[in-house]
Amino acid sequence: MSEPTLGASAPLPDSASVLPGAVPLAPESQPAPVADLLERVRDAARRGAVLRLRGGSSKDHLGDTRQGEPLDTRGWQGISRYEPSELFVTARAGTPLVELEAALAARGQYLPFDPPRLALEAPEQASAATVGGMVAAGLSGPGRVSRGAVRDHVLGCTLLNGRAEVLQLGGSVMKNVAGFDLSRLMAGSWGTLGCLLDVTLKVMPQPVVSATMRFELGEAEALAQVNRWAGQALPLDASAWWDGLLVLRLRGARAAVASAVQGLYRERKGELLAPPVAEQFWQGLRDQRDEFFVRARQAVAQAGAQGVSLWRLSVPATTAPLALPGEQLSEWFGAQRWLCTPLPAAAVHEAAARAGGHAQVVCSATVQPLVNEALASPVMRRLHHQVQRAFDPQGVFDTGRLWPRGTPPTDPQP
Repeated sequence: MSEPTLGASAPLPDSASVLPGAVPLAPESQPAPVADLLERVRDAARRGAVLRLRGGSSKDHLGDTRQGEPLDTRGWQGISRYEPSELFVTARAGTPLVELEAALAARGQYLPFDPPRLALEAPEQASAATVGGMVAAGLSGPGRVSRGAVRDHVLGCTLLNGRAEVLQLGGSVMKNVAGFDLSRLMAGSWGTLGCLLDVTLKVMPQPVVSATMRFELGEAEALAQVNRWAGQALPLDASAWWDGLLVLRLRGARAAVASAVQGLYRERKGELLAPPVAEQFWQGLRDQRDEFFVRARQAVAQAGAQGVSLWRLSVPATTAPLALPGEQLSEWFGAQRWLCTPLPAAAVHEAAARAGGHAQVVCSATVQPLVNEALASPVMRRLHHQVQRAFDPQGVFDTGRLWPRGTPPTDPQP
């Protein structure tokens, strides 16, 4: 029996046949806040309207957020299940991130991927960031390089899709995940596939000891050195380089961190930062409030239509310095490069592609989707639109924030 083809003229099969691994839940058994969200989706589908998910609004500056009627998830809050001994927690999508982290910290645990709190336009909104927005954005902070990304910690979720169906995806432990692991697809989907209702996340014990060292190194030397260290048995947790300084965070058992600090000092000297100074630095880097990001946003604002933009480039960690004009900061042992430059978009994309990676604009005077669809391969475009149609055939959540809204694939079906 052949699989259904989701072409432009294909009929709409039910979700169970299109999304293997998704378990439909009875809509009539849902609590009142979820029932309200269900009715909003049904109404939008009837009217041909588009809904734009909203939590704490801390990431409204990312992507094109001009389209769609707001659908607020903050009425569905709370931690519904927490098993510290099993290292997982289930939280509703509207739960404030700070509330979840406080509950984990009380049991000596944390979210190791360092979820950012952005809210750059209104810093007071940083504490309003929600669990659903954290997963939908799929953004990770400095610890991602050693602990994994958001998607690596998503065990399962409940989703309200564009068909007004409530689907259970994944489970609470890895061995419970059957079929396609659709829950991880939600990380980085930016709310374009449906409305997350709750998510189950893998958590980890907080590190016993943390230490931060700083070294004076040029970019090329810093990239080579940090990758050599990353290949050794050292408890490296995060890295950052900017303006001639390489900063390393080490985390783990007390003896392992102490031994590593002594060894790195013997090899490269360097400076051990006081814990309050180190914590302030890593938080600023995580939340994009560090001096580099402040200066980058100022440059974008001052340039206006002249075209200065802040870019995030994902490249192989061992990539040599990109030698592009503008300010650069690198993280994740060199795998993530931030670039503030007046270069046109085509030149930045070309440089990233030459290095074997890709680029995404983060801050620009021009409002645009997060993904430049013209640069995606025909296969990628077709795959995106087929997935979109499987979850949301009527485009209820197709706001254009991630990809240009309603653009059909241009290549023929295989």
